[in-house]
Amino acid sequence: MRPGAASARRPVPQTPPPFGEVFTDHMVSAFWNADEGWHGAILEPYGPLAVSPSTVALHYGQSVFEGFKAYRRAPDRAALFRPWEHARRMADSARRMAMPPLPPELFVAAAQALVRQDMDWVPEGDDQALYLRPVAFATDSHLALRPGLSYRFVLMAFPTGNFFGAARSAVTVAVCEDFVRAVPGGTGAAKCGGNYAGAYLAQEEATRRGADQVVWLDAAERRWVEELGGMNLFFVHGTGDRAELVTPPLTGTILPGVTRDSLIRLARDRGLTVRESPVSVEEWRDSCASGRITEVFACGTAARVTAVGRVLAGDGEWTVGDGSTGPVATTLADALSAVHRGTAPDPHHWCHLVTR
Repeated sequence: MRPGAASARRPVPQTPPPFGEVFTDHMVSAFWNADEGWHGAILEPYGPLAVSPSTVALHYGQSVFEGFKAYRRAPDRAALFRPWEHARRMADSARRMAMPPLPPELFVAAAQALVRQDMDWVPEGDDQALYLRPVAFATDSHLALRPGLSYRFVLMAFPTGNFFGAARSAVTVAVCEDFVRAVPGGTGAAKCGGNYAGAYLAQEEATRRGADQVVWLDAAERRWVEELGGMNLFFVHGTGDRAELVTPPLTGTILPGVTRDSLIRLARDRGLTVRESPVSVEEWRDSCASGRITEVFACGTAARVTAVGRVLAGDGEWTVGDGSTGPVATTLADALSAVHRGTAPDPHHWCHLVTR
């Protein structure tokens, strides 16, 4: 990783600003063309990019991104959580968008270099972390309908707290019945910008109804639960040691969440049954009414583990359990946090340490 000019050090916020609004002093860039492949990786001061008005990515959306975190371990040490898995997912997204995948080794080296340089920006609070946002996009200056011939990778970072505020507060979700997020054979499993921009209208409607997030349904029947906006879902049947977790299967229309995979493994490590199976809106409503579903929670890098307490649908609304965060969600959230912070063993070798 080639070091560029050093950036002037800015004051580090004592508490994390609103999500994604204040960035650290540096970023990493790399470039691709057919002759050299990925090359020219450089750690440089964070700043604006110069792009042509006819840049392919601006017009046709040929871009992909990722999101992962670094957690404070000591004054001069932080832990990247599952960076190799995020590197693989970004490569999968790139291939789906006809882009050259970034080598995982370069992805992880970029993250190490940025965290090492901007270590002072990694917050220390239990519910805080440094969020890393890599993005890759076509940089060609033309409007031909073909994949780009040149690309840029940029990695930036910002300090963040809990995405929804209070760490243990349950959220309200609204079932979207007018729009769909993804279709079979589409880009639902890729982390590309269009998937998120296409969700804004539904999110605005959910907010107007008093909800925090959208529940996306399948495109064919509009009855099978897929995911929230940027988060996977888990349904808990029963309580205690007999609790069973159910999560919608990865069928190509759902983003394969790294946090989702982590929670499945942590739950099974604790002897809980986890089943990947379709869940309909009707089953969700009826099973909450009967008490069969005792908890529902969402998970993702930004929000970690967040309970769902209330559901709004076209034909009414219902409460999940008592409307608060349940014991299974709490147990798994605490277990995940302990791995992040290094206060529990890491048998799956998820954490990658970075020392200044």
